[in-house]
Amino acid sequence: MKAIIASALASAVLISATTAHAGGPVVIEEDVEVVVEKPASSVGILPLLLIPIILCVALCGGDDDDRPRIIT
Repeated sequence: MKAIIASALASAVLISATTAHAGGPVVIEEDVEVVVEKPASSVGILPLLLIPIILCVALCGGDDDDRPRIIT
């Protein structure tokens, strides 16, 4: 009789010990908002190329003389 009670008690302790550790620790994560930053050069390269071209056309200009050229 003592053997049955001892084995029943050992089984009860074994089952309660495994269920006590079954869940593991509870980890609560905080919500973290991720903000994607724009790169510093978001303007692009096209406006940077157009500005010198427009300035060169405006400042260099063409030959607007209506006089005929005389080649000697």
